[in-house]
Amino acid sequence: MTDKQAAALPRPDDPKAFEAVMRQHNRMLYRLARSILKDDAEAEDALQEAYLAAYRSLASFRGDSRMSSWLARIVINESYARLRKRKSAIVVPLSGEAPDMETSMPDRESERPDALALRGELRALLMRRIDALPEQFRTVFVMRDVEDLSVEETAECLSIPEATVRSRAFRARALLRESIAREIDVATVDAFGFDGARCDRIVASVLARLPRSPDSP
Repeated sequence: MTDKQAAALPRPDDPKAFEAVMRQHNRMLYRLARSILKDDAEAEDALQEAYLAAYRSLASFRGDSRMSSWLARIVINESYARLRKRKSAIVVPLSGEAPDMETSMPDRESERPDALALRGELRALLMRRIDALPEQFRTVFVMRDVEDLSVEETAECLSIPEATVRSRAFRARALLRESIAREIDVATVDAFGFDGARCDRIVASVLARLPRSPDSP
């Protein structure tokens, strides 16, 4: 469904037509909510509430902007409202300047269990590091690098200048690289841990296989 088609949705609003709108934008909007709230279940709830608000306000959408941008702003408002309620604190707004501070994959069905486990660990590591990014950088990173939106689309969705999108995306990538490198460095130290139990097990196994002299205890 194009933005013009969405703007021409029949009135009173047609739930079936709105279903097409939701399915078209679901992934991007969920990831946007998730980037703000850092919680899967709450991101789903926020997206649902945002969709309901959008459905009630469809008459105000005239197609002057992208449907994705219009929906994104509703999702952002809902997500930040939840964040303020959860934290009971002022959050950093999306507008203004930032402070100084899918490639091809192998067929998962053919992968061995250990390869799938490793993929899961890497995915969990990446999600933890993305969640640890400052909010304004995290949201831009998700829209630019995860959802692959253009600079122009991201700027329109977040109501910030394109230059700000570029600077935040650059800073987010740098912070992500640094944090992942640090975590990998720490993990590398213990990658081939050799604790007492392992040492005892190897020694006991070898001793059990050694030939014994007749007078050995």
